[in-house]
Amino acid sequence: MMNEMGLHETLELHELLVFKNLCLTKSVAMGGLVQDPTLKTILQDSEAGDVKFIKEMQSILKRRHGINE
Repeated sequence: MMNEMGLHETLELHELLVFKNLCLTKSVAMGGLVQDPTLKTILQDSEAGDVKFIKEMQSILKRRHGINE
């Protein structure tokens, strides 16, 4: 089923991957500046979610292109 993904869908996944990488980079950069413990926890949760999302999207794209993990 994953091999049936269209080119436009692949490009959209790439766009999401770029966006989430930017989100992760920003969260990590801001994490060092944050003093408030609640905000720091929110950033850490966001980082964990972004990393999980990125790994899932990479896995989908690798399967789409026939790359073994």
